[in-house]
Amino acid sequence: MPPSHSILDMALPAFCAGCDTEGLALCGSCRRTLDVRLPLPPGVPLGLKAAMPLPLAQLEWCAPFSGVVRSSLHRLKYSGERRLAVPLGEAMATRWRTAGAGGELLVPVPVHASRARVRGFDQAVLLARQASRALGIPLLVALERSRNTSPQFDLGRSQRWANVHGAFVLRGPTDASAVRGRWIVLVDDVVTTGSTLVACADALYDAGAVAVSALTVARER
Repeated sequence: MPPSHSILDMALPAFCAGCDTEGLALCGSCRRTLDVRLPLPPGVPLGLKAAMPLPLAQLEWCAPFSGVVRSSLHRLKYSGERRLAVPLGEAMATRWRTAGAGGELLVPVPVHASRARVRGFDQAVLLARQASRALGIPLLVALERSRNTSPQFDLGRSQRWANVHGAFVLRGPTDASAVRGRWIVLVDDVVTTGSTLVACADALYDAGAVAVSALTVARER
C-alpha cells in the first residue's frame, strides 16, 4: 500500500464500505463480492467493430452495481474515500486477467475538469492506476471531456447518448500519437447503457486506435 495511505490510516482509520467494520476500506469478507463474476465467461464476446452493437472489442465488469459494490463506489466518488481505489482496481485487474483478451494501454474515462477540481481527484484515474500496476499494462490519461455533461444517472436511457455524444476528445497530438495503432482498454467505474464508453471509443477510433475494449467495476442493469 502506498505510504500516503499508511499516513491516512494512522490519522483516520478506515471503515469498511460494506459492513462498517473498522480496519480496512473494504474488509476481506466484503471484498469477495467483487469476485462474483470470476467463474463466468467474458461478458461480451469479441467481434469486429461493425459487427457489434457497441464499437467495443470487449466489455468486462466485476460485479452488479448493487449492495457492497454500489456503496463502495459511492463512498469513493462522493465521500472521498480514495483507499477504496486499491481493492476496486485490483478486482478489475483480476477480472481482466481471467476474461480479458488483449489490450496494450489503459485509458481512464475522464470526468470534466471542473468536477475533478471539486472532488480533488478523478475516480477512473485512481482505478486505472491500480489496475495498471496489477496487470503491468501502461496507463495513459489520453482523453478529456470537451464539455461538462449532465450526470448520466439523472437521465433516461434515450437521453444518455445525446448527452455524451462528441463530448470526449484526445488531449493533444502526443496523446493521439500514443493511441494510434494500439489496442486500448477503457477504464470506468460503472457501465449502464454504454453510451459514455461508446463516445470515448469513437474518439479513440478516430485517433487511429485499432481496437477499443472496456473494463468497469460494475454494471447497472
